[in-house]
Amino acid sequence: MRGESVKIWPSGGAAVFLKRVGTVSGFTMLSRLTGFLRDVVLAWVIGAGPLADAFFIALRIPNHFRALFAEGAFNASFVPTYAGVLETRGRDEALGFAARVLGALVAVQVVILVAAEIWARGLLEFLTPGFAGAGELGDLTVMLTRITFPYLLFVTLVTVWGAVLNAHHRYAAAAGAPVLFNLAIIACVAATLLVPARSPHLPPTGAAIGVALAGVAELILLVWAARSAGLVLAPVRPRLDDEVKTFLKRLGPATIGSGAAQIAMFVDTILAAALPIGAVSAMYYADRLYQLPIGVIAIAIGTVLLPELSRRFAAKDEVGARRAQRRAVLWSIALTAPFVVAFLAVPDRLVGIAFARGAFDEAAVARSAATLQAYAVGLMAIVLLRSVVPGFHARGDTRTPMWVAFAGIAVNVALKFWLTGSFDVAGLALATSAGAWVNLLLLVAIDLHRARTRATDA
Repeated sequence: MRGESVKIWPSGGAAVFLKRVGTVSGFTMLSRLTGFLRDVVLAWVIGAGPLADAFFIALRIPNHFRALFAEGAFNASFVPTYAGVLETRGRDEALGFAARVLGALVAVQVVILVAAEIWARGLLEFLTPGFAGAGELGDLTVMLTRITFPYLLFVTLVTVWGAVLNAHHRYAAAAGAPVLFNLAIIACVAATLLVPARSPHLPPTGAAIGVALAGVAELILLVWAARSAGLVLAPVRPRLDDEVKTFLKRLGPATIGSGAAQIAMFVDTILAAALPIGAVSAMYYADRLYQLPIGVIAIAIGTVLLPELSRRFAAKDEVGARRAQRRAVLWSIALTAPFVVAFLAVPDRLVGIAFARGAFDEAAVARSAATLQAYAVGLMAIVLLRSVVPGFHARGDTRTPMWVAFAGIAVNVALKFWLTGSFDVAGLALATSAGAWVNLLLLVAIDLHRARTRATDA
């Protein structure tokens, strides 16, 4: 069994690492291109006004919970545990562990979905108090949220299958799944244009339906990819064995850390909703450009780096792990620098080229460009965090990033309230940048201190 697990982990060096990153980056680029097309369609049909704000709030709510329960927190605790079982006990035991975790997630997500559908208005009134009660617009936001929220259930399950595939160095399906998300929204919005004498509420409603259908499509793709790779996985009743205990022990701090990040995002949503109409949309469109290097560079490198470091630490290969992490940092800096320069120097031109058509007017361009420029201040820090944090998570240390995240979020949130009055929605982005630099610098200092300590002890 152990011999089988080693075969799927070639040492490879830089060439193999870059090939894997290239796979993730390529599909991520495709998802960003289709995402850009999606946003062009949304900007053209819905614009950057109240209807767009209603849809983007309905989209952000399940995505807040997605970031909390799936992706970052889940991968930080699941991937190192799964990789450890895979390395020491073989594939069958590792898949059994994954099936028990999957069973628990299904139960939890069903409960969350039912609660959210019943109390959608209360949830929105808590998260966006200035928006959910705004008459007809508030009713539309509640309806759209009820349509989009099932996406959380499906994408959480997608995260499990994706993490298992990534641990076996099969990255294409998980990286390509967001393409289906974009295509589903485009198709559903386009379908609403065929309706004669349509209501103005129909395009955002179609977009919300596309979000829900995308979750189903992504899940089908990941299940098919796992089965094609011989990784048969189905939810089973969980039991509290050693692996699950280790997973939960790591999940707690990771979830709290992700929760800290979501606090800042919730504050963004609340403060943007309280600003003049269009602030939520301006932040969304700026974020779409800002997310391009984060997805193509940071997420791609982090996706490949976490399972590699986890397997190396499980095999006691400290030197190889440090070498892989340094390589990731250097490539992150080299690839991100051109984006930082462009976002700082010509943000208005980039936003204009991307979105200035149809209902997206010059005022929307100026507001989104200022927000993009503020995001650019912290872009390098955000990207480098994806190379630094996996070093902690791969060792099973989810507590240190959690506590450091709190420090960064404290700076972030405090600055949001201070900067918004002077810089409008761009102040929210500038605060995010400052918090990212605090987070990165503290983690680097801790990592260097621990490396020196380990070298002295050795």
